Amino acid sequence: MSSAPTPPSDKAAEEAQLRAVWENPSGWRYWTSVNNTQVGLWYGSTAFAFMLFAGLLGLLVRAQLAVPENDLLSAEFYNQVYTLHGTVMMFLFAVPIFEAVAIFLLPSMLGARELPFPRLGAFGFWSFLIGGVFVCGSIFFNAAPNAGWFMYPPLATSEQAGIGADIWLLGLSFIEVASLAAAVELIVGIMKCRAPGMRINLMPLFAWYLLIVAGMILFAFPPLIAGDLLFEMQRMFDWPFFDPQRGGDPLLWQHLFWIFGHPEVYIIFLPAIALLAMIIPTFAGRPIVGYSWIVLAAVGTGFLSFGLWVHHMFATGLPQISLAFFSAASEAVAIPTGVQIFVFIATLLAGRVVFSTPMLFAMGGIAIFVMGGLTGVMVALVPFDWQAHDTYFVVAHLHYVLIGGMLFPVFAGLYYYYPLIDGKHMSDRVGRFAFWMMFCGFNITFFPMHLSGLRGMPRRVFTYPADMGWDWLNLISTMGAVILGIGMFAVVVDVTLHRRRQPRGEVNPWNAGTLEWISEPEENWGVRSIPRIESRYPLWDQRELAGEVKRGEWYLADAKEGRRETLVTSVLDAEPEQVLRVGGTSYVTLVSAVTLGTVFVALTFKWWTISLVSGIAFLAAVIWWLWTGTGHIPEKQEKDVGRGLSLPLYASGVKSVGWWAMFITMVGDGTAFASLVFGYFFFWTIHQDFTGGLAGPGVFWPMTALALFVAAWAATVAARETNRRGAVVIAQISCLAGAALSIGGCLAALAGPWFTGMDPTDHVYPAIVWILVIWAAVHGAVGVIMQLYCFARSLAGRMTPRHDMEICNVALYWHFMLVTAFVTFVVVGLFPEAL
Repeated sequence: MSSAPTPPSDKAAEEAQLRAVWENPSGWRYWTSVNNTQVGLWYGSTAFAFMLFAGLLGLLVRAQLAVPENDLLSAEFYNQVYTLHGTVMMFLFAVPIFEAVAIFLLPSMLGARELPFPRLGAFGFWSFLIGGVFVCGSIFFNAAPNAGWFMYPPLATSEQAGIGADIWLLGLSFIEVASLAAAVELIVGIMKCRAPGMRINLMPLFAWYLLIVAGMILFAFPPLIAGDLLFEMQRMFDWPFFDPQRGGDPLLWQHLFWIFGHPEVYIIFLPAIALLAMIIPTFAGRPIVGYSWIVLAAVGTGFLSFGLWVHHMFATGLPQISLAFFSAASEAVAIPTGVQIFVFIATLLAGRVVFSTPMLFAMGGIAIFVMGGLTGVMVALVPFDWQAHDTYFVVAHLHYVLIGGMLFPVFAGLYYYYPLIDGKHMSDRVGRFAFWMMFCGFNITFFPMHLSGLRGMPRRVFTYPADMGWDWLNLISTMGAVILGIGMFAVVVDVTLHRRRQPRGEVNPWNAGTLEWISEPEENWGVRSIPRIESRYPLWDQRELAGEVKRGEWYLADAKEGRRETLVTSVLDAEPEQVLRVGGTSYVTLVSAVTLGTVFVALTFKWWTISLVSGIAFLAAVIWWLWTGTGHIPEKQEKDVGRGLSLPLYASGVKSVGWWAMFITMVGDGTAFASLVFGYFFFWTIHQDFTGGLAGPGVFWPMTALALFVAAWAATVAARETNRRGAVVIAQISCLAGAALSIGGCLAALAGPWFTGMDPTDHVYPAIVWILVIWAAVHGAVGVIMQLYCFARSLAGRMTPRHDMEICNVALYWHFMLVTAFVTFVVVGLFPEAL
């Protein structure tokens, strides 16, 4: 398809239109921006700040352990320091930094103007910032968590843990909201907002890896959220989920934590490999060797990572068959990991390598990670793990995997992609100095820990006797940590001071072949116009493409209606389907994050009234966000996007990005629910009499609740179908009927354990029953709000038979709600009574 060329004067006018539409607000309103470039930079800068803070805490740890019987830090403060060091590195840097890079890079890398939910991305950032400051700031008030970054009970459930445990649980739960929000946006963006022609087998490897990682987040983070819920219910209300005296078991926390924790290692590692997959072909001067192999290996790594969590529990007395299975799985994950490393080696051998500063960091990271992988194979063997478990050998292994597999690739990506930030380049000389200081300092720090661990030095000790033979090894590690810190400080100086004196240079100094290098650092849009691509490296294979895009010769070259727009394409073949109008600058994201953050902070200190008021304010902000920012009925049905192509401005059902977002969100929600059900049956398996001789909720109330929720689901589906057929009044009545039935279902759900006198503080059986029915009732209440929202939209004329996005999405929610209700009430009502 083609059209007559647009005169230069019109091109200038189109560019001015776009610039006005995508302009950031000035002054203090700048912080209400939702542009991917700004949010990505905020996210990345904040994650780096948290990393530096955690690095300073790490230096304090090394200073304390430099000599025997040191009293630099007290035992209590040392526990806070090392707990916060691990927590910040794992939760506030390792995962968020890749979400930041993805938000910044993906729109232009995919050939899009913007990701589909920019306000959701901004909400995620503000949630991350507020939660991170809350957790990190606790150490300045001597209230930081002190039971380790893994918070094992019974230590963390005791009074000795203090309020720091609550800060850890509720603060990180809030931060996990940000991670899940980012995962939803990344999955929908990669699947539905690619440039036309970018079939799924032409996607950049970075996009493939981020798609896999975002999917892993959906299945890894919810079990931790479920565990946090059980943990906080015990700490706050004395529900005995981890108290063996009342039927609980501390091992349930370990299962839920490591179902999250071991996949998180690969959630951290795979995006780092994704950066290398973009850097190595560029400096090898050729496309990646074995594209299909590396994609399959990444998928395999993500899949296998969920079968390894018991790898961390070999010393807990599990059955031999479990140990054998998980040991074999831990060995097997080395196969897809090795495939990815060998693909990089083959690419380098097949090309002509330029050893730039990014390549130095990339090669150093691979070398360190391989070393960490070898020690990982060692601790995957049960007999060796029994000897090395809880020693400094494991500390060394963890840092070789995470720093080699994550930190060095991040610095490689920083030097590689920095020209996209403001057109300036970082110093090659400073970069090489920083690399060698970091590489040498890292190995001097952590290699001796293997030896101190094999000599028996346990983890998590704040000092040690002088006659154990560990003193000189610890002194060497401390000296190495100082060298490592100097190298990282050099990078900070390069970013903050040296680059200010640098002149602007080429935007694509490396002659890279992927689409992100056609972006313009001074502009706020992803790309000037949205191209059609034909290969994996379009800037190498379509030589005129960059100029055509920047001259506005492709799709959506203007913004005549004054709206921010991007294209929605099909999942597999990336054929254009819709013009999507995305949200612009708004206070609502900041207000939503602040009010939700206040809920979590107030719960930490048991300020119930403040928490309730903030929760209501958060709900009001979200409803306002949805009412004003989504589901707009456009002024026309289609828009001419250029080159003779017209596309609809509205979509609902499976073609809507909102439908996909709801589906993905509910998959994550279902994973958290499955984790709670896992807890129910875990308690059943470890006790001869799971109920402890206590009465259950009976059959009548659970079955009544199930029947009412089924009826509410049917009413919601009926509302969707009748609205679609034009029977608007009947659809409105169905929405109200569904809401009434849902309220009845919630009350019946709670009536079962209430009228049978189940006290959740007596025993774990009534506690886990209450958790399941409260979960179902809360989701039923959310369903009521959704049904009433659709009723209000219909009354206001904002939901019509043609424009029915809201009711389609709510019906999808109720499909998941139906499954939740069925499982909940069959389990609590018929099991174990039916046995």
